[in-house]
Amino acid sequence: MKTSNQLIDEAKSKIKEISIEDLKSKANDPHIILIDIREPDEYQSGYIDHAVNMPRGVLEMRIHQHPAVLQHCDTSAALNALAEHEIYLICRTGGRSALAALSLQNMGFPHIFSIAGGMQAWQDANFPMVQ
Repeated sequence: MKTSNQLIDEAKSKIKEISIEDLKSKANDPHIILIDIREPDEYQSGYIDHAVNMPRGVLEMRIHQHPAVLQHCDTSAALNALAEHEIYLICRTGGRSALAALSLQNMGFPHIFSIAGGMQAWQDANFPMVQ
């Protein structure tokens, strides 16, 4: 049986991971999608401006409800359009976002990125947050 750390390491070997500095340089780009996959109470304690909260437990089932998708009438066309965007996933420390990135990658989303170190690294760097 694999441990959660082994699963995370395996996922990280198959996905694209970027640093908090790389995310910060892209954070105001209107063409990227930033999804905070922490639980609602974690999200409410502080989040990155423009991040949409979609907890890890429901991500695959609700990705089609992302605001970038809802602005389109045809859901299947909207999902294809969403798949063309760069999607950045952030969690508390980078483990859940790595697992979620692998899952979305397996669903056919080609431009998925996990944020190394997660919100803990973002906070430790004193980067801006919405409180």
